[in-house]
Amino acid sequence: MNHSLKPWNTFGIDRNAHQIVQADNAQQLLAAWNHATRNQQPVLILGEGSNVLFLDDFAGTVIVNRISGIAVQEAEDCWHLHVGAGENWHNLVQFTLENGIPGLENLALIPGCAGSSPIQNIGAYGIELKHVCEYVDCIELATGQAVRLSAEQCQFGYRDSVFKHDYQDKFVIVAVGLRLTKNWQPVLSYGDLTRLDPATVTAKEIFAAVCHMRMSKLPDPKVNGNAGSFFKNPVVTAETAQVLLAQWPHAPHYPQADGSVKLAAGWLIDQCQLKGTTYGGAAVHRQQALVLINENNATSHDVVQLAHQVRLLVGEKFNVWLEPEVRFIGCRGEVNAVEAIA
Repeated sequence: MNHSLKPWNTFGIDRNAHQIVQADNAQQLLAAWNHATRNQQPVLILGEGSNVLFLDDFAGTVIVNRISGIAVQEAEDCWHLHVGAGENWHNLVQFTLENGIPGLENLALIPGCAGSSPIQNIGAYGIELKHVCEYVDCIELATGQAVRLSAEQCQFGYRDSVFKHDYQDKFVIVAVGLRLTKNWQPVLSYGDLTRLDPATVTAKEIFAAVCHMRMSKLPDPKVNGNAGSFFKNPVVTAETAQVLLAQWPHAPHYPQADGSVKLAAGWLIDQCQLKGTTYGGAAVHRQQALVLINENNATSHDVVQLAHQVRLLVGEKFNVWLEPEVRFIGCRGEVNAVEAIA
């Protein structure tokens, strides 16, 4: 148990795994999975570890997915991209813009790999992966069979997909297919982007603005370990939102197509004056309350206890109960994050 997971999670939590294997192609990945399974070991497949919290040492094999490659096919009305699961997401965004392909600029600087993007249905500043995803290529681990899921079959929801449910632990993502339309329309509905002129703005200008917003608000994982947004923005019923807005009329809120209302978790936490709050070595980030950081050699226990405090205080004040966006990993695999911090 001396294979450190510290370099493999952006939180910088010091836990170990029984074994760590890097896979550069699907064959290596399957071989590592089969070997661990034959030895009755649990398996965890990681991208860049940017959305995980290791609660314990991992009692099996961690496979680091590094399947690379970006292929572009141009059609009359769009570009089709086939992206290896191990490609860094932000590098992909930069690649598309350098090649004159707009559409991903709002998703700049989201940490992690392309293969993790469908699991969470990553999103930022008004765009979600589901808006651009054409298909996801997987391998069924037990049989080695390749499966291509359409975007519809991925059952994308808010920070959710089939890969968190029916396909969890049974399939591994090896590539993502994206469709970026040539009929590009800027999405300028959030933050500093609302100040840009939709008639003249370019995708590169949006990219620069998004990078500036993220870098000014969010901590660098190389300086303070973190997993980006720790909590999901809560989606509540129209009635709950109405009660809350009667008392806090300036609360940021975003009506959804189904009648529900999305609230800003960061704002809720901020109203509880929790920025800078610490537990052990963990802290609520002083610029962005949505981010919990590893400020001083935090243990996973520190992070869990801090998340518990935040959830409790927000729940008591607003009657809105936050859920972690970060995946919690126990000694044999993923565990229920809400139960862990309740």
